Amino acid sequence: IDWFDGVAVIQFHSVGMFYLKNMIVSILQYLLKDNIKAVYNKSAATLPDAKGVHVEDELLFGNFEEVVAKENENSFYIDILKGQKTGFFIDQRDNRQLVGEYAKGKKVLNLFCYTGGFSVYALANGAEEVHSVDISKKAIDYTVMNLDLVPNSKGKHQVFTENVFDFLDNMPSDYYDLVVLDPPAFAKHHKVKDQGIKGYRNINRQAMEKIRKGGLLFTFSCSQAISKDDFLTLLFSAAAMEGKEMKVIKQLQQSVDHPINIFHPEGSYLKGFMLHIS
Repeated sequence: IDWFDGVAVIQFHSVGMFYLKNMIVSILQYLLKDNIKAVYNKSAATLPDAKGVHVEDELLFGNFEEVVAKENENSFYIDILKGQKTGFFIDQRDNRQLVGEYAKGKKVLNLFCYTGGFSVYALANGAEEVHSVDISKKAIDYTVMNLDLVPNSKGKHQVFTENVFDFLDNMPSDYYDLVVLDPPAFAKHHKVKDQGIKGYRNINRQAMEKIRKGGLLFTFSCSQAISKDDFLTLLFSAAAMEGKEMKVIKQLQQSVDHPINIFHPEGSYLKGFMLHIS
């Protein structure tokens, strides 16, 4: 359940939990009382005809129109109805904050930007310039809307509706001081693990090749099939292939509201590293 300024968005991942949806709505109403405006079930993608149960996205309680939520004092338009997941990737909250802390005075590139989360934090924390890239026109439209919510940001950001791989091929070298790489999962299943590793290695190689010497690379993988050790190994391989020195400044993972159960290691799905490249 993700919470956006009074609107609770639920995604069910098992039929058993789906059958409890009315109970969950009642519990939310009891706990949140007057603070809850609506409950929306967005499980069509996570429970597609599971065990013969037909699931459609639906409003379970209340109503909502345009939703603008605040995260760490930064405001975002949330596309609940048509956006990815629940409309926003709350699990990257702490990592967005970290990027903001290092963005002041830097030229920042946000690749696979979706609705511009990392871009907003960089801009709000004094980045000199922020460029955002995503192949989705709708995602870029939301990025522009969200960046426009940042005070005194006019003229400091630019967006590109473009394939990230093509952008990396054509982008100038030694221009960006800080690069964020947060791609979709390249390996959702073990049978495509090798292909996923190759994809992550190639895209990180390109970023390492082009980033300014001494720059910071924030790179992530949300592929469950690729472990943290796998990810770190492919990053070392990418750096070696490019003849770059790579230092791990911080190891990153999902925010604290996505805890990892010791008996469910797959819960550690988001792997990330803050790297110094020279």
